[in-house]
Amino acid sequence: MTKIRITDEIAIDESEIAESFILAAGPGGQNVNKVASAVQLRFDVAHSQSLPDMVRARLIRLAGRRLSKSGELILTARRHRSQERNREDVRVRLVALLREAATPPRPRRKTKPPSASKKQRLENKAARGQLKRLRVKPRGD
Repeated sequence: MTKIRITDEIAIDESEIAESFILAAGPGGQNVNKVASAVQLRFDVAHSQSLPDMVRARLIRLAGRRLSKSGELILTARRHRSQERNREDVRVRLVALLREAATPPRPRRKTKPPSASKKQRLENKAARGQLKRLRVKPRGD
């Protein structure tokens, strides 16, 4: 069994990936009507033994519409005319998505606006108010 290396700690087994070849739409002439050159890759995220729980949760959030109700990630590649290049392309996209899910998000640090920007905001606000006061018609006593 060969494994696809994602990170130093994570590798998924080739048997967890199912590929099927489908007819591609778009340019390609008669070839596109005869040859199933598009590749549809399916990876069962919900039941994969290779993924840690944290990575699985992030991957489910990242996948969005590409995730089926049964928890299967479905990626389709039809960018190239050849089946082999589409197969390579979809695998590269899978690895990129898994690597993105494997990197934990950086925690947000609370920051305060600098005092210079606060001062600038108040000055702009005062100037704007002054401009509006100047627009008012003078009272005719």
